[in-house]
Amino acid sequence: MPPATQGTAHPPEDTFRILLATDNHIGYNERDPIRGQDSINTFEEILQLARKHNVDFVLLAGDLFHENKPSRESLYRTIALLREYTMGDKPIPVELQSDPDEGKAYGFSFPAINYEDPNLNVGIPVFSIHGNHDDPQGAGAEGALCALDVLSVSGLLNYMGKIDLPVVDVEATNTGIAVRPILLRKGKSNLGMYGIGNVKDARMHFELRSNRVRMFMPRDKDNWFNLLLVHQNRVKHGPQEFVPEGMFDDSVDLVVWGHEHDCRIIPEPVAGKSYYISQPGSSVATSLADGEAIPKHVALLTIHDKEFQIEPLLLRTVRPFVIEEVVLSEVADEEGFDLSDQIEISKFLKAKANALIEKAQDEWQERNAEIVREGGEELKPMLPLIRLKVDTTGVSEMSNPIRFGQEFQGRIANPRDMLVFHRTKKSARSAASKISADEPELSIDDPDLSVSEKLAKVRVATLVKEYLSAQELQLLGENGMSDAIQMFVEKDDIHAIQSHVNRSLKMMLKAVQANEDLQEEDLEDKLTNIKEQQDKDYVAGKTKSNAKGKGKAKANDSDAQSEDSMMMDVDTRGGGSEFDEPDSEEEPPKKKAAVKKPVPAKKAPAKKATKAPVKKTTRGKKVVDSDSDEIIEIPDDDEEDEEEVVVTKPTKRTNRAAVLSQSQPKKAPAKKKATAAPKQSQLAFQPAATGRSSRAAASKARGRMVVDDDDDSD
Repeated sequence: MPPATQGTAHPPEDTFRILLATDNHIGYNERDPIRGQDSINTFEEILQLARKHNVDFVLLAGDLFHENKPSRESLYRTIALLREYTMGDKPIPVELQSDPDEGKAYGFSFPAINYEDPNLNVGIPVFSIHGNHDDPQGAGAEGALCALDVLSVSGLLNYMGKIDLPVVDVEATNTGIAVRPILLRKGKSNLGMYGIGNVKDARMHFELRSNRVRMFMPRDKDNWFNLLLVHQNRVKHGPQEFVPEGMFDDSVDLVVWGHEHDCRIIPEPVAGKSYYISQPGSSVATSLADGEAIPKHVALLTIHDKEFQIEPLLLRTVRPFVIEEVVLSEVADEEGFDLSDQIEISKFLKAKANALIEKAQDEWQERNAEIVREGGEELKPMLPLIRLKVDTTGVSEMSNPIRFGQEFQGRIANPRDMLVFHRTKKSARSAASKISADEPELSIDDPDLSVSEKLAKVRVATLVKEYLSAQELQLLGENGMSDAIQMFVEKDDIHAIQSHVNRSLKMMLKAVQANEDLQEEDLEDKLTNIKEQQDKDYVAGKTKSNAKGKGKAKANDSDAQSEDSMMMDVDTRGGGSEFDEPDSEEEPPKKKAAVKKPVPAKKAPAKKATKAPVKKTTRGKKVVDSDSDEIIEIPDDDEEDEEEVVVTKPTKRTNRAAVLSQSQPKKAPAKKKATAAPKQSQLAFQPAATGRSSRAAASKARGRMVVDDDDDSD
């Protein structure tokens, strides 16, 4: 299915007009006095382009924010811009065909799609998935939350692609990733948007390879243009640290790929598949790499029936960036200077830097001239980003790069990291080099690497894992500890390490107490075995700490796997549906899961509370000319499974109580205590009817946890 040819004219009332962008990274380097406003300025330009080209809506493929917890200034500016450019009385010509309540906030009546709310005046809807920088975190009363949740409940943005991964071990073997679409119609064209927010690449690779990613598609999916948004590694960083391009469902027509920052916005075909991939790239340079130097674009995507066309739109407010590499050993022969003469080398590098600055200024002037020709306002001059990579192989000594950059202060935006030195890596190391057991060789210990290369190469996760694996930890597993440290560093979770240590020690203490006749001389061997087993369980994804997504677990809607890696046709529980009926073999697994615990006699009232959401068909101010106002529902078959997840909570409560009361000879009271606290089990999983009381209990519990943490820190 090739894209629409240039110049093809389609009726505008039947053609979707969408603005594509990704990786805006609002808040990047915001404390820098020169570059601090780059990301938010370009985001404003993107919204201006949406208004200028009269698009139906804006589609973002992740990393709207650079930080997991954006600053107040970043949130303030983002909310202000969204309100300024997306609110208004402009009619919305697209009609929502899926359930407007699908994915809405639990316990509230307003719909998930903001322009379906009659209390809001939305002119240009914005849809977005989360990325690896702004992904949901935490396990409070409302589950894992991120900044997009805040924008969603405020009515400024439509958050899609929030995946609920399994929370408990039993579900992990039967549950995968369920992707429910947002179905839109404009005239005679149908569009299904499928969003998958960022998941750890190893997990995503496993889910795709295991055929556990299920896409809920309409029965007549061949009459729909199916658009998939992902935010994963496209470039291979390891055996499973990426997502292969050809692992998506054949019913997909176009994949919009986020996370990768180099702009490859022109659709690229995939070998052996019928879909195309468009990679818009980032709208701001967050690293001084070659891929960031490619001119930044967003795209105007037009869709008519099963044909599409992408028009790249150059971003004008992006700071000019020029990068170049020189090899001193080659230049010395051409220029005729001695490699041991630092003055001559410094003189040559200064001349090269001046040439790069002139090149960046010329590019900026050309960009401004084009804007003036198009009738726009000339932009103010911006200091360019310059990166000069110098291969110092064969050079014994070099000058300080920071001191070198100070001479260009006021002429470039990055004087401190303008110059970077590196050496050509040798093909083989000397056989005489030995690795000490007490001092493990890390991935940045290569003596041939310069300091700047080591800093560019270092990754916290890899560094910590390599170091911990050489320490022979006796009680804590390396993998879990490595992930906890990574959460502490990258997600600013100050409780990650402490929580992991406490959880691991409690599990180990429980395992030791189970062996009452354990002799003291056998204790060390027993601890080693327990630690190894915990580490294996962690790697296999058997622990709760690996689960990401909302605190509310969702079991699989059907045990029957689809023929393709990402396909599932869905019925809507009623006759006359536009969806295929899947093979319904759900009952045996549900009964099996329900038999796990005989406790749930008290959970019967919860089922009464889980009422299907009332379907809202009110369009508010939006008047859409259409032959039918039908709503295509995608069923939530997970409601009964949510009951079963709640049942398992008292078990873990009982285990904690048993561990905490280890010094008491009586164990019966601990069980009573656990079963007498159903409020705790309803913390994050109870639907709207009982959400108030459970959230209040959770708030009190969270308040006590904060007090305890403060005491510990003192």
